[in-house]
Amino acid sequence: MHAASPEPSAAAIHVYTHASCLAHDTGPGHAERPERLSAVTDALRDAFGARIQWHQAPAASREQLLRTHAPSLLQLVLDARQTQRVMLDPDTVLSTQSGESALRAAGAGVAAVDAVLSGSALRVFCAVRPPGHHATADTAMGFCHFNNVAVAAMHALDAHGLERVAIVDFDVHHGNGTQAIFERDPRVLYLSSHQMPLYPDTGRADEHGAGNIFNAPLYPGAGGEQFRSAWLAGLLPALETFRPQLLLLSTGFDAHSRDPLAQLRLESEDFAWLTRKLVAVADRHAHGRIVSMLEGGYDLEALRECSVAHVAALSG
Repeated sequence: MHAASPEPSAAAIHVYTHASCLAHDTGPGHAERPERLSAVTDALRDAFGARIQWHQAPAASREQLLRTHAPSLLQLVLDARQTQRVMLDPDTVLSTQSGESALRAAGAGVAAVDAVLSGSALRVFCAVRPPGHHATADTAMGFCHFNNVAVAAMHALDAHGLERVAIVDFDVHHGNGTQAIFERDPRVLYLSSHQMPLYPDTGRADEHGAGNIFNAPLYPGAGGEQFRSAWLAGLLPALETFRPQLLLLSTGFDAHSRDPLAQLRLESEDFAWLTRKLVAVADRHAHGRIVSMLEGGYDLEALRECSVAHVAALSG
C-alpha cells in the first residue's frame, strides 16, 4: 500500500524566490532591473501576509539545465567568471552575479514542479529574475539567460515521467525560445498570445511546430476584449483538447496598458480572468497543478497590481 500524498493547504500561497535574483546587475537605465522583483514580492507580502509560504529557490543543477540547454550556453553564463558587466546582445547583460541569479531562477521552476507533483503544493508562483522565455537551447537573448519554464517542463517530463505538459505564455513578447525548444516535441503544448509586430518578430498564427504550437498575435493597441477573444476562440480550446497533466505559465505583465515596452492595453483584471480560466482547466485535467513563472513587466505599479491579481486568482 502506498502512503497518500500530503494534502496541500488551500489557504496557503506558495512562492519560490531568492535574494540572489536581485543581484543580477543590468546597469543604469535598464528595463529589466532588480526593482521589478522587489515590487512583486513587496506587493505579495502586503496583500497576502501570513497566507504566503515563502520558499528559497534552490540552484538548478547542470544536469537539469542540460536537458534543455547546450553545454556552450552553460559555459558562457556560469563559467566565464565576469569581472564587469558584459552585453551579450543589445538587451542582455551578464554581470558578476548573473550566473547565480540564473541558476536560482531556473531552480525555482524545478523545485516548484517537484512541489506540485509530490502534492506538497497545489499551485506555485515563482517570483524570479532574470526571465527566461526568449532563451533558446544555445543562446541567451532578450533579457534571458536560461529558459526557466522550459527547464521546468523538461524536469516534469524526464524526472517525473509526465506525458503531457502545457506551457501557457501571456507575456506581451512571443516566447521564441520556448517555441524553438519544443516545436518538435509533441509532449509539450505551447500556447502564446503576444503583440505583433514586436520583438522578437516570431509567433505567427501559422507556426504550428509538430501540431503543438498555437500562437495568437495581437495588434498594437489591442485591449482586454481582443485578448479574451483570442484565448476563448483558439488557445483555451486547444488546451482543453490536449488534457495537460501539468500547466506551466510564462507570466508576463508587460501587456498592461502602462508598460513602456509595448502597446497592448490590458488591465490587471484581464490577467486575473485568464488565470481563473487556466485554474479551471488545471482542475479538470491536471489535478489542479500549476506552476507560474514571472517573465516580463516593466512598469512597477502595474507589476504590483498584476502580480497580486494573478496570485489571488491562482490561489482561488
